[in-house]
Amino acid sequence: MSQTAEGQKVRWIALLGSTGSIGRNTLEVIAASEGRLKVLALTAHRNTRLLKAQIQQFRPHYVVVTDPEAAARQDWSDLPPQTQLKVGHDYLAEVASLPEVDIVVAAIVGRAGLEGTWAALEAGKTVALANKESLVVAGPLVTRLAAQRGGRLLPVDSEHSAVFQALQAGRRDEVRRVVLTASGGPFRTYPLDRLHQVTVQEALAHPTWNMGPKITIDSATLMNKALEIIEARWLFDLAAHQIGVVIHPQSVVHSMVEYIDGSVIAQMSPPDMRLPIQYALFWPDRQPSVARQFDWSEAYCLEFYPPDPERHEALELGLEVARQGGTAGAVLNGANEAAVAAFLAGKIPFTQIVPACRAVLEHHPFDPNPSLETLVRLDRWAREEVTRWACSKTA
Repeated sequence: MSQTAEGQKVRWIALLGSTGSIGRNTLEVIAASEGRLKVLALTAHRNTRLLKAQIQQFRPHYVVVTDPEAAARQDWSDLPPQTQLKVGHDYLAEVASLPEVDIVVAAIVGRAGLEGTWAALEAGKTVALANKESLVVAGPLVTRLAAQRGGRLLPVDSEHSAVFQALQAGRRDEVRRVVLTASGGPFRTYPLDRLHQVTVQEALAHPTWNMGPKITIDSATLMNKALEIIEARWLFDLAAHQIGVVIHPQSVVHSMVEYIDGSVIAQMSPPDMRLPIQYALFWPDRQPSVARQFDWSEAYCLEFYPPDPERHEALELGLEVARQGGTAGAVLNGANEAAVAAFLAGKIPFTQIVPACRAVLEHHPFDPNPSLETLVRLDRWAREEVTRWACSKTA
């Protein structure tokens, strides 16, 4: 066990997905930790230029590039002497289960992050989970594995971190429901008849958060909230009817827990992902943060609106999948990833993303108790179905 000069235990971090938005924010938290958090491993897919800069700053022992072509294009001759470079997706599991790792930050976007989360939990690690798709695709299997191997899941998504914190105000049998907040995305007030004209550039202009393109589109369709409903169902062992959503444009209240006596406990902070990341990395302790703080000399106005079922049809898909379980989450997630990619590529309009997901979900071969292999297979099937669906719409 290594310690800082002040005798504090050092927590060694394996950061899966270091060049994405969550990965970059995580490294800011680590840089500000005064040596209490250190990087053991970094992984990235294609952005090797940024990865090289991160390597020079944080001097990890292990680096994984999952895209062999991107790795081959990069000059690695000046790596620090202690840094081992590994190329290929299979090495994610290896670095996630290293004996020296204390916390694995699962920050790879999409279904691709499941293997790293799985390997970390199989090794009994604490996982700071930003990859919601791990629970959307394989919630029952992932939570069962964590319980069997002594692993722990700590949420990094701001909404689930807020629920996690608010749940500490009472006993679990006193919880009536959790309420996830949603900004409403950039089209919250758009006339419905204009949504079919939305451009990719407009959809990527999120009013509050600076995120990657896939997550930003999910926020515009509210599919991100649908996926968060499913994640909350498994992460907190809730029934679907115990999960609600409210539109909150300011993104200051990150989520709430309502107790049986009517008390509602909310977690509030300026929108800054470094706060939930730091909370997960130092849990159960709190530390001074580099995240933005409230200026209470300013006036604040907080608004809450019920979702519009016609505008926010993705939410009902999320609740349906939370109720169904089984293979429904894997199919919805795979279909959504493919539909978002089709929209970003100009193959389908914005308004067809959610209908494509519903069409595939309603026609898939549902299995209530699938194996991990079945989930992976149906994930591929759902993507192929959306591709065919998109081609039929443009033919």
